[in-house]
Amino acid sequence: MQRRADQGWIEVIAGPMFSGKSEELIRRVTRYHLAKVPTQTFKPALDTRYAVGEVVSHSRLSTQAAPVTDSSELLRAVEDRTVVVGVDEGQFFDDGLVEVAEMLAGAGKNLIIAGLDLDYLGRPFEPIPTLMLRAEYVTKSLAVCHRCGGPGLFTQRVVESDELVVLGATDAYEARCRRCYDPTEAEQQTLDVEVGSG
Repeated sequence: MQRRADQGWIEVIAGPMFSGKSEELIRRVTRYHLAKVPTQTFKPALDTRYAVGEVVSHSRLSTQAAPVTDSSELLRAVEDRTVVVGVDEGQFFDDGLVEVAEMLAGAGKNLIIAGLDLDYLGRPFEPIPTLMLRAEYVTKSLAVCHRCGGPGLFTQRVVESDELVVLGATDAYEARCRRCYDPTEAEQQTLDVEVGSG
């Protein structure tokens, strides 16, 4: 069946850290890759936590990804033959990612963008919230609260810093539910429950 140029769309996978966003992005991109659909995946160049040329989930699943510095570099790097464009850590891109995503979807490409929808203070973390409003498909992922095991909606920073972007994983962040989330908390305390207890 011939693919029509007007079939592009935007998918957003949003949620806190440790909710499986990158893992889901990898799963979806890999599914298209296995079907021999031309795909490209991108990540922000500043994210070097696990690898430079790959998207790597906290559970160590991975897929190749080109590091780019901003949305305009991403747009220039998308090849004509590409059908599926994956973007990880979308919150680290500039607000131009919204326009780039709409341009690519308008050109018939399928965008899958993963990112944090809230920052560590619980505020909208652009451009993900705006992309969610413009997307055909939105998946809201929840983590498991590191304190009580409840639905983790928030990303709790557990190191001292006033910077908006502090790269890290379990050394710097925890997932928290509404009850356990405290944006004023600056250092990690002992857990209320032990992992594996039950």
